[in-house]
Amino acid sequence: MKVDYIVVGLGLAGIAFCEQLRQAKKRFVVFNNASQQASLVAAGMYNPVILKRFTEVWMAQKQLDIALPMYQGLEALLGLQLDYKMNVYRRLASVEEQNAWFTAMDKPNLEPFMAPKLVKNTNDLINAPFHLGAVQHAGRVDTAALISGYKAYLLKNKQLLSASFNHAELKQRGTEVSYTDIRAQHVVFCEGFGMAQNPFFNYLPLQGNKGEVLTVRVPNLHLKDAIKAGVFIMPNSDTDYYVGATYNRFDVTNTPTQKGKDELLRKLQVFLKRSPSILKHEAGIRPTVPDRRPLVGSHPEFKQLHVLNGMGSRGVMIAPYAAQALYNYIENKCPLNPEIAISRF
Repeated sequence: MKVDYIVVGLGLAGIAFCEQLRQAKKRFVVFNNASQQASLVAAGMYNPVILKRFTEVWMAQKQLDIALPMYQGLEALLGLQLDYKMNVYRRLASVEEQNAWFTAMDKPNLEPFMAPKLVKNTNDLINAPFHLGAVQHAGRVDTAALISGYKAYLLKNKQLLSASFNHAELKQRGTEVSYTDIRAQHVVFCEGFGMAQNPFFNYLPLQGNKGEVLTVRVPNLHLKDAIKAGVFIMPNSDTDYYVGATYNRFDVTNTPTQKGKDELLRKLQVFLKRSPSILKHEAGIRPTVPDRRPLVGSHPEFKQLHVLNGMGSRGVMIAPYAAQALYNYIENKCPLNPEIAISRF
């Protein structure tokens, strides 16, 4: 089999890069062994404001300009609703936080996203005496439905190989690479935290950051938007909600923990007046980088090998931008933004 690209991994980064290839009518196959769960268990929120400090997410508008049309196209391709628009309400805990909200709102990069008036809470089950600040142009992508639907699409088109990729079997042959009976021009590794086992790119400073999330049921909550206050609660259906997330740099297993569940419930009970019923408790390892920027680029020696990784907790927003940048770098020789290029290491 001869293709233009082999893609290794099918989380948010892998799907975003496959979409670049599909739209450019490139031939490609995908290896996916489902060993990494970060994209699968992610709540999928996209939010252009860092609500802990009231600062802009790095290149937020640029990321949204690329990501939202991609998800809209995927909805049409897969016949699924994936993008659920909603506001994200920051619960303000004091007059000082109210003042900080108004100060931040006046910054040019934040003004499009932060509503100028505070919202008075009218939900009897939410404790928010100092009101809510509304972040606009936010929402949730159903990452589980996206990954499941995209897998089915690739299987139908005979482009998905549900198998582990053995790096030792990859051979360099002039301007091509070969793997078993597949010949390709390029290999793009989108392995998430699995990159730690990749002998070509494990020199990069990828760190694992475990995140745990709950799916809960809260009768009569009737919440249509997300609320953030230490943790977020975000609608998943009319009665079910996501609660997340924890951050743990020391445990790099996909096993949910009692400690993580207790932390989420403790922070939730600060502003939720009714105890939830827990329907599901999941965990995944986010691939993070010390400087909080993705890892994008080509191997310094093996020029046909490329990496797309390090999306952290904001993969829904940043993966489409990073995938487009890598594709344009490979195919059109467009320079990478130095902040995401692996040459910085």
